[in-house]
Amino acid sequence: NKKAFVELLFWKSPAIVCEMTKGYSSLQEGEGTTQSQVSPWSPQEEQELRELYWKYKEVEGGDVIAAILAHLPTPGRTRRQVVKQLVQM
Repeated sequence: NKKAFVELLFWKSPAIVCEMTKGYSSLQEGEGTTQSQVSPWSPQEEQELRELYWKYKEVEGGDVIAAILAHLPTPGRTRRQVVKQLVQM
C-alpha cells in the first residue's frame, strides 16, 4: 500500500494496528470494538433511568450511579453505560 505511511502519522488503537499489519478486514465480527457489543437503550429503559435519577439525585452522601445500578431492572448495564446515557439525555 503506497499510502500506508500516511496512516502511521496518526495515533491508532491496538485493534487498528493489528488490522493494518495483518490486512484490512482481518478482525472478526465484534473483535477489537466494544461498540458492537453495547445494546441500545429502549424508550422504556430511558424512562426508568430518568425516574431513578430523579429519585436518587437528592440523596445526601450517596453514590447516585450505584443506587441507579442497584435498582435498574435491566441487568448487564455498566456504570459507564449509565453515566454516558444520563449525559446524553
